[in-house]
Amino acid sequence: MGKESDPVGRTRPAIRDTAQRTGTDRRGAVVAALMLTMALAALDSTIISTAVPQIVGDLGGFSVFSWLFSGYLLAVTVTLPVYGKLSDTFGRKPVLIAGAAVFLLGSLLCALAWNMAALIAFRIVQGLGGGALQGTVQTIAADLYPLKERPKIQAKLSTVWATSSVAGPALGGVLAAYTDWRWIFLVNLPIGALALWLIARHLHEPVRETTPRPRIDWAGALAVFACGGVLLTALVQGGVAWDWLSAPSIALLGTGLALVAVVVAVERRAAEPIIPGWVWRRRTIAAVNLALGALGLVMVAPTVFLPTYAQAVLGLAPIAAGFVLSVWTLSWPVSAALSQHVYRRIGFRNTAMLGIGTATLLLLAFPFLPYPGEPWQPALLMLLLGGALGLFQLPLLIGVQSTVDWDERGTTTASVLFCRQTGQTVGAALFGAVANGVLAARLGGAGDLDSVTRALDSGAPAEHLRHAVADAVHAVYLGAACAAALSFLVVLFVAPRRFPVLKNTGE
Repeated sequence: MGKESDPVGRTRPAIRDTAQRTGTDRRGAVVAALMLTMALAALDSTIISTAVPQIVGDLGGFSVFSWLFSGYLLAVTVTLPVYGKLSDTFGRKPVLIAGAAVFLLGSLLCALAWNMAALIAFRIVQGLGGGALQGTVQTIAADLYPLKERPKIQAKLSTVWATSSVAGPALGGVLAAYTDWRWIFLVNLPIGALALWLIARHLHEPVRETTPRPRIDWAGALAVFACGGVLLTALVQGGVAWDWLSAPSIALLGTGLALVAVVVAVERRAAEPIIPGWVWRRRTIAAVNLALGALGLVMVAPTVFLPTYAQAVLGLAPIAAGFVLSVWTLSWPVSAALSQHVYRRIGFRNTAMLGIGTATLLLLAFPFLPYPGEPWQPALLMLLLGGALGLFQLPLLIGVQSTVDWDERGTTTASVLFCRQTGQTVGAALFGAVANGVLAARLGGAGDLDSVTRALDSGAPAEHLRHAVADAVHAVYLGAACAAALSFLVVLFVAPRRFPVLKNTGE
């Protein structure tokens, strides 16, 4: 890894790094636990989607069921920075165990829910634990393996995430149809218990130097949670539950911006801030945060809009439409696993630019597909897009994790994941507005995504609606291409030519 060595030989005086320090003689068992934990986090983002009719039929609350998804994702997103800082302060193991316990408690409570309000509240409890699962798993993976071996474990985690995300809706539908929707949450308990046992028994973290009793920035944690919750709620519900220029949207956005100022003020005064200033002052971390935040926007186009395109324009059944999307889960982890052979030669920055540059061209190609076209055409683009994004995301994640030592890696990893999650939330709101605007223009002001969904449920959509959906999705893909181009420019102009990899990261 000579191309990525630290130009000034920077090292940390505290804990020495990676596999030797994490001190587990049963690394395979820990990896199995991480994969199980990642599967839980990924499944619970999607598994409820196909069981909504059964849940609503049992509990009622159709008007607010979308909060089953939004509440969980909001809780995950806003807790990521908090768990990242806690894992750097107290260690990964206690944070992961505590987070998994909260997640499993939330799962049990969801299975016992007596109405929709209770189920939404318990989904938020799940999300409060889910933030620990996502961020801490990625951090432990970087702790376990030296730099040259990290693509293997990250590719495994990417495969688990992709497979679980795709399998979630099918599994949820099967459980709801043949058992009871409550089993969607109960199946988490044995899987989570096994993961907890493996972590507790086989993960042995290094003994750290004795330090004064750490001070927890509770004020900062509360401010971050409140600020993120308010702003993300405004983005998630704006244009859905109320108009963008309505009083609720303006009030939430105004409150969120005021809370941003509160967060900055609180964190500047904190001795151990939840979001330390160095996350944005260090050029490498800031560049990766911004680039992967833009990636979050990019991912919305295929994951949210391609299935509708496949059903409305190509005339595919839901299962076949899901396959058109799922092909990128085949190429993404393979490309990620092979990316080390590229970045070891041309560096993290150039590899990421190659990946996101290719992704930009592929996204730009989507609007030029023939109408109505054949299913293999968008599927081929998705296969190639997955390969391009595998070359982009993983080198940036591994690269930025390798520029910090153990006691900063949790915070760094969490900041990256937080930015990507926030990008997806912003992208869903932004591109949803774009798609609805195009549909309204094509249909004479009387159309949106909800009307398309209703038309699909009632049968084959009319030809003019198919054309309108094609135009709307094309506009979304052009927007995603702009987001990918923005990410390319961030990597080009903000990221350093050579990532300052620490010498003690086990090159």
